[in-house]
Amino acid sequence: MKLGQWIGLIALVISLYILWQLREVLLLIFAAVVLATTLNRLARSFQSLGMKRGLAVFLSVSIFFAGVIGFFWLIVPPFTQQFQELTLRVPQGFERINTWIDEQRTHIPEQLVPFIPDINSLIAEIQPLFNRVLGNSFAFVSGSLVIVLNILLVLVLTGMFLANPDAYRKVFVRLFPSFYRRRVEGILVQCAISLERWVTGAFIAVLVVGLMSLLGLSILGVNAALALGVLAGFMNLIPNLGPTMSVVPAMAIALLDSPWKPVAVLVLYFFIQQAESNFITPIVMAHQVSLLPAVTLISQLFFVTFFGFLGLFLALPLTVVAKIWVQEVLVKDVLDEWRHNHQVDNELVMVAESTDNGEIEEVEITAQDDN
Repeated sequence: MKLGQWIGLIALVISLYILWQLREVLLLIFAAVVLATTLNRLARSFQSLGMKRGLAVFLSVSIFFAGVIGFFWLIVPPFTQQFQELTLRVPQGFERINTWIDEQRTHIPEQLVPFIPDINSLIAEIQPLFNRVLGNSFAFVSGSLVIVLNILLVLVLTGMFLANPDAYRKVFVRLFPSFYRRRVEGILVQCAISLERWVTGAFIAVLVVGLMSLLGLSILGVNAALALGVLAGFMNLIPNLGPTMSVVPAMAIALLDSPWKPVAVLVLYFFIQQAESNFITPIVMAHQVSLLPAVTLISQLFFVTFFGFLGLFLALPLTVVAKIWVQEVLVKDVLDEWRHNHQVDNELVMVAESTDNGEIEEVEITAQDDN
């Protein structure tokens, strides 16, 4: 390799290392881009009705914040009330179980008595773990503050991108060579369209899962069914892990009514998750963004491994964008051109050779491969 090639390789390695160190910031920027793309589509819908750009953007942002505030207003109060009741009911439940076990000790052989669990001893063993959790509360608060700051950063960047999207797109395009900028413009348009389709598909999946959860919990007679249904729909944005997390508060609230309801809720959420993972999301996403189910699952494993929880949350939109860039740049602009040049090298070409008498004759020469 020549000196210039070595310098280019070293610069590429250094650039990749810097990007890797800034991966969390880049993910936050990407989250802002996704949110800005969603609100921009809503703003364009308002513009099509005759609104000016500024009013359309303001109305879109207002609807977004109204939805966020409404979500927390609907979820937090009933969960707070149910949690307070749960802290009172759970110790009472333990006492009832302990009393029942004591009663059963008189009806079983003495040889089996040592194998019967003692609730009080179990609580004593759990107590140090509980104290350790309380001792780490400061770290939890610190992590919560970091999350809040990250959310504020995403919201601020979203507002900036939404105010003047063309200017930021032009800055990004100028990072590429001049002969390739028009091509990058077309790729960015495809990314925007695909992200809008993904948002539509995700909204449909969230709506279906939320309605199914609300209907099932209402049939079972679980308290706060509306709040739990909304939470289940929202948690569906987190693939695979979200539905599992949403079943915990539902089972806890169901425990306040009767011992069998948590089991029924678990069965209900299991069937909803199976329907969501095997039918709803694959069909909707395949129709909206043409993602195969296996590709979706592999992308989730990849991004959660390298980027953590935020990568899991953004796995699908990241896959949508990555698919377009790989297909357009790597496949069409590199591999297809490479194949075309390789075919040309192996075709018969006509060349002219000078003869001894000065005449020109055409000779067919087959280009040989390097190997």
